[in-house]
Amino acid sequence: MTKRPSSTLLMLAAVILALGVWAYMRWGGDPTAPGRQLSTRAERGGQAGRVEVPVVDLRLERLTAERGELDEPQRNPFRFRQPPPPPPRVDTRGEPRPEVLAPPPPPPGPPAAPLIPLKFFGLAETGGTRVAWFADARGNVMHAKEGDIIEGRYRVLRIGPDSAELAHLDGRGRQTIRLSGQ
Repeated sequence: MTKRPSSTLLMLAAVILALGVWAYMRWGGDPTAPGRQLSTRAERGGQAGRVEVPVVDLRLERLTAERGELDEPQRNPFRFRQPPPPPPRVDTRGEPRPEVLAPPPPPPGPPAAPLIPLKFFGLAETGGTRVAWFADARGNVMHAKEGDIIEGRYRVLRIGPDSAELAHLDGRGRQTIRLSGQ
């Protein structure tokens, strides 16, 4: 069975890392640092079997010391209360602010003219005059030339090749209707 090169490289890296850690612990680092348990032969002075153990102060008296009562926690996710009111604003300038009044809104203009509910769907030329064909919402079809009145409410002002301009008889406005419809 053959090993893959990646697993061999991984194994080699692990061995090198372990040797590096061992060498650092054995010869590197501060020899007087607390927590170092073994000393070298030169430090031991040739005495075999002697191991230096550092003295650690555990402060055991803190475990038996009397403790005071704990304060009530400030935040409790199971209790609802009102947040404190914001601090009052203080005017640092010392002078009263003048009140700024907005200008009144402009008066409303005249109401918009209602749309003319006709569709311009056809055009014909007879004897040099153009005749436009219109349809209303009920499906009634009517024809008119420039200056004619339709349904007693609208006057045809102009007929162009792709649009017709109509106006209300009472003068409320004009509307241009395209040949494809409104």
